[in-house]
Amino acid sequence: MSAIPEFDFVSAAACRDKKVGNCPQVAVNVPGVVALRDSERPDTIVTMTPGQWETLTGAIKAGEFDLSA
Repeated sequence: MSAIPEFDFVSAAACRDKKVGNCPQVAVNVPGVVALRDSERPDTIVTMTPGQWETLTGAIKAGEFDLSA
């Protein structure tokens, strides 16, 4: 069993305001891994490769997951 890496999570600038509640957080400090979590559920971590991250963020930017549509 391998050890869980120590992720250094950060929030987007808009979420750093103390008035904002839960926010997605991202860690890219472990080589070859992008980790995501919700600040209100910090024990639940989703990991992916940098390539998968690029695919996800590209799809978001292209509007594939636009919830307002």
